[in-house]
Amino acid sequence: MTTMTDTSNAARFREFKMPDVGEGLTEAEILKWYVQPGDTVTDGQVVCEVETAKAAVELPIPYDGVVHELRFPEGTTVDVGQVIIAVDVAPGTGDAAPAPEPAAQPEPEPEAPKGRQPVLVGYGVAESSTKRRARKGTEAPAPVAAAAIQGELNGHGATAVRESRPLAKPPVRKLAKDLGIDLATVVPTGEGGIITRDDVHAAATPVPVQVQAPVVAEAVPVPEAPAAAVTGARETRIPVKGVRKVIAQAMVDSAFTAPHVTEFVTVDVTRTMKLVAELKEDKDMAGVRVNPLLIVAKALLVAIRRNPEVNSAWDEANQEIVRKHYVNLGIAAATPRGLIVPNIKDAHEQTLPQLAASLGELVSTAREGRTSPAAMAGGTVTITNVGVFGVDTGTPILNPGESAILAVGAIKLQPWVHKGKVKPRQVTTLALSFDHRLIDGELGSKFLADVAAILEQPKRLITWS
Repeated sequence: MTTMTDTSNAARFREFKMPDVGEGLTEAEILKWYVQPGDTVTDGQVVCEVETAKAAVELPIPYDGVVHELRFPEGTTVDVGQVIIAVDVAPGTGDAAPAPEPAAQPEPEPEAPKGRQPVLVGYGVAESSTKRRARKGTEAPAPVAAAAIQGELNGHGATAVRESRPLAKPPVRKLAKDLGIDLATVVPTGEGGIITRDDVHAAATPVPVQVQAPVVAEAVPVPEAPAAAVTGARETRIPVKGVRKVIAQAMVDSAFTAPHVTEFVTVDVTRTMKLVAELKEDKDMAGVRVNPLLIVAKALLVAIRRNPEVNSAWDEANQEIVRKHYVNLGIAAATPRGLIVPNIKDAHEQTLPQLAASLGELVSTAREGRTSPAAMAGGTVTITNVGVFGVDTGTPILNPGESAILAVGAIKLQPWVHKGKVKPRQVTTLALSFDHRLIDGELGSKFLADVAAILEQPKRLITWS
């Protein structure tokens, strides 16, 4: 790659750097370039898709010009602040090679409606006189929600309009990539011409496709290898990066910093399951998802109110125990990109319908790959529902900076002594791991016993609140 030294020419070129996405993220992998040298770009046009340790996002360019140079190929991990693309903002002047002429001159159309433009951290949005154009004989697409980086961080889509490229969100693009589907061949049914997951699945149905690594919504899939494995090979090496790299480091730090203790209890949750069935028919719970996890979450919050010392953190630097008077309830979520733990802020203040809505939004956002770094920061305690995988329980590792994590096992019909007789009852096993620097065995046992007692007799949600 060439280095520019001429001062007059240097002023023509704008260097676009990997933006700082905050929350301690210092690098991102370039998944795909949407432009090549010589292509004309406009202010707000998405030029590449990158993957951070938290999510996949698309980066829009903040100025007009012609692509002069791509500094890194696809698949490269780039540090924040490094230049990734150079754009000639004054093409046709000086000694630089001119950009190739466009193949065809499209017909003009009315100017696209003005809306909030995607803004990168550390970059402003300059005014652009560029008019959006449509292909001849077609209607101009309506503005669509592009997953610009600032929108990803805030949990909202930012508006961007781009041409000659199918419209789809990053999770849908990854699904298409996994299934071997060319998005250009998919017929969109989403609003504004956006390709949905159902569109990709529909395109995959007629022709069997060799899938390298299926995406499973409820489980953490094996990460894709960067290159196709050699047929007959006895080993496949997969680089550790992105979400998997962050998970690995966090678990090592937690396991070798906080002295873990895990306690178990098996409990009859038949009455809780009846309550779940009743709440599903309750008009006050209409429009929200009701499941056993909702009652477990509420039971945990009540148990924290009865045992507030559990909700603490260890400050190693200052040698202090920090008692939290709020609960940011973490929910471990398995996504196609790996395990993440977003949390519900101030969950202790929410009513049961509000908590149900928060849980539903948290899970759907995580599965779509739209969880922001801020949503994963500041957790105090966590629930991990390993029962959805059909296992009885486990010994969970603490989320770094938290005091306790509750694992909920599968709920199964088992023989149980009830009122002096052996009867089939709905039974589950709970496992509580906690930081023994903060929580003594007595406190941990009382806390776990309280959670179990509420799940056995859910009317305690009222009497103990």
